[in-house]
Amino acid sequence: MSRFTLLVREALINLRRNLLVVVGAVLAIFISLALAFAALVLNELVRTNTLAWQDGVHIITFLWDEGADGVPGGAHAALVSEVSTWTEVERVDYVDKAGAYAEFLEIFADRPGYGDIDPSLLPASIRIELNDISLYRDVMLRLAGQGQIVRESQSFGEQIEQLDSLSQVLNLLFLGLALVLGTSAVVLIANTIRMAIYARRDEVAIMKLVGASNWYIRVPFLLEGMIEGLIGAGLAVLTIWVASRNLRTIGETIRIVTLSVPDQFFLRWGVLFLMFGAAAGVLGSVLGLSRYLRDEDEGNRPLGVRRVLETT
Repeated sequence: MSRFTLLVREALINLRRNLLVVVGAVLAIFISLALAFAALVLNELVRTNTLAWQDGVHIITFLWDEGADGVPGGAHAALVSEVSTWTEVERVDYVDKAGAYAEFLEIFADRPGYGDIDPSLLPASIRIELNDISLYRDVMLRLAGQGQIVRESQSFGEQIEQLDSLSQVLNLLFLGLALVLGTSAVVLIANTIRMAIYARRDEVAIMKLVGASNWYIRVPFLLEGMIEGLIGAGLAVLTIWVASRNLRTIGETIRIVTLSVPDQFFLRWGVLFLMFGAAAGVLGSVLGLSRYLRDEDEGNRPLGVRRVLETT
């Protein structure tokens, strides 16, 4: 336990000695992982809204009034019965004029003057939920054939398809960012560790002279890289979480889209990003150390040790 404490203390001393270089490495990791985490959160927002739209009403069809313009009585009920038999349709709901007026009052509750509208001016409608949103064009075409009853049909199918395409693009973007920025973080940490080793090359040479193993020399630098990776990843997760909370507050005033990401999402992915940051730090340290120690070792006597011996 005392040896491990000594190694941890040595790593913390290294961080303090090379504070400027360490800050640069932490900032580089922070920027890299923050961009990747932001892309992941944005993809989750698009996915959540796409699923919400897919689960709701897909088509709204406004109807001409019965008994006017040649529309016979009972035509609305007949159309609802017919549409409910279509294989593409999961559910059909009918909203009469009274229901339309109640919805109107709810939507414009904060605008008192709008409540004076004549309820008879609002059309009845049917709300259609499909088995598969990709079938909306077929249903829209069949509704267009009911021109005597159907006044107008509106669908969110095209917007949902666009959101789905955007989600796929964001998935690819996230994978690309994770690969490129993760590699960059490893390289930056490796260079930082090599600079720290170079600054302490005489100290490392003396440690090898007195019989210290390569692993004993490696551990403080591995801990240093892991700490740098954890701090950078932690700052990235914290920054995106705070930004998401602010975005959630703004989203509470917008009904048409959801700007809220569950806390479980941040907990799950935050832990993974912290693990990735620590792993990137350790991997960068291993790469930086391996090359240095390989270059220093020549037979059984390191070049650094020979330099120390020559000066004594």
